[in-house]
Amino acid sequence: MPNTDAPAPHTPAERARLARRAAVASLVGTAVEWYDYFIFGTASALVFGPLFFPNPDDPIIGTLSAFAVFGVGFVARPLGAVVFGHFGDKFGRKVALITTLMMMGVSTFLIGLLPTAEQIGLWAAALLVLMRLAQGFAVGGEWGGASLVAVEYAPEDKRGAYGSFPQIGNAVGLVFSTGIFAVVSMLPDDQLFSWGWRIPFLLSAVLIVVGLFIRFKLTETPSFQAAQEQLQNAREAAQVKEKMPLAELFRNFKKPLLLAMGMRLGEAVFGYIVLTIGLTFVENYTDIPRTQVLIASSIAAGFAIYTYYFFGKYSDRIGRRTVFIFGSVFGAAVVFPFFWILAAENILLMYVIYTLAYAIGVGAVYGVEPAFFSELFGTKVRYTGVSLAAQIPSILVGFWPFLATALFAATDGDPWPIAALTVVCLGIGLVCAYLAPETNRTDINDIGEDAR
Repeated sequence: MPNTDAPAPHTPAERARLARRAAVASLVGTAVEWYDYFIFGTASALVFGPLFFPNPDDPIIGTLSAFAVFGVGFVARPLGAVVFGHFGDKFGRKVALITTLMMMGVSTFLIGLLPTAEQIGLWAAALLVLMRLAQGFAVGGEWGGASLVAVEYAPEDKRGAYGSFPQIGNAVGLVFSTGIFAVVSMLPDDQLFSWGWRIPFLLSAVLIVVGLFIRFKLTETPSFQAAQEQLQNAREAAQVKEKMPLAELFRNFKKPLLLAMGMRLGEAVFGYIVLTIGLTFVENYTDIPRTQVLIASSIAAGFAIYTYYFFGKYSDRIGRRTVFIFGSVFGAAVVFPFFWILAAENILLMYVIYTLAYAIGVGAVYGVEPAFFSELFGTKVRYTGVSLAAQIPSILVGFWPFLATALFAATDGDPWPIAALTVVCLGIGLVCAYLAPETNRTDINDIGEDAR
């Protein structure tokens, strides 16, 4: 039987204290991991093209190549979800989360030390791809585990609120990553492209130390400990033969997995419009200074810190499905105006639309996902189920910035096809949320033999 580090808490006060610690640990660890991940996306839009894929005749080709490498990390994410999901379901959430954080931190730090194409030619791009694969593998197991730690420790009527904490960590990571790039992007181009771009990657070493310190203090969740006790008792009584979490997931939880994947697809496609594609559009087809876009992204993420919690908490009252559907509709309503405003080069309205799109559109769907997805799966397959639901769509989502950049190039900067595809994906997420069961009153301690 796995070592669960500590007995489950018995008193309400003790449980509340550990729930708060788990929520903070999820927030801090996720902030560190997503800081690492987001700086790669920002660097892909700004500096990786000329540094690792130089093309003096057409700079957009370099940006396309950089976004292709950005997408490679998403291909590795489902594999990370399977591996870390298995270990998280079999041996505990804590060990998986510590491993993902260390792997992410080392690979990100090493990116800051990489030589460029000017120094070692094609080997620079090969090393960048290798580091990106390591990042993707790590983040494949990060989000699911961080979500479960927060949700499984939460009071029964506050799972949405507590589940929003890893999402808040995502927003904090975005604030830090875009904020630091906003600062270094003010450097003259010769300094930015020689050494300034390395600073955000090297700073990750400090953040990793903080994240590891907090995660080492975690204990296993009560739900995981209860599930392990139930399974151990069943094995001793010869009542069941324990299956691999992945096999159990595909046998009994196919429908929840597909529905969660559809919801994740809509949210992620829309989210990357704000995170990277908008920046690419501005950089190549408008005269808006790149620093203004990075500041707008940071402000939007700052507001999202509050809206993630608001929507998560509100879903405890009115249901996950209602909040998710609202966010999908709102996102579809703002995606076309988002590009119209960028094309008009109105700085003030750009700040407004970035904030509305990210803090409300993304906030409503992303804020409820940890609780919503966790409640769709039984405890003994939950890490695997939540991780795969989030990461299988990443194979498509990861190449979305590449596809969007290619569409920009093919249409001479016309954003209409990109906006239309985004609306379609949000519609898929909306339909999946409508078909999913309402889960905010389910028993999170159910080990799960059948789909919800």
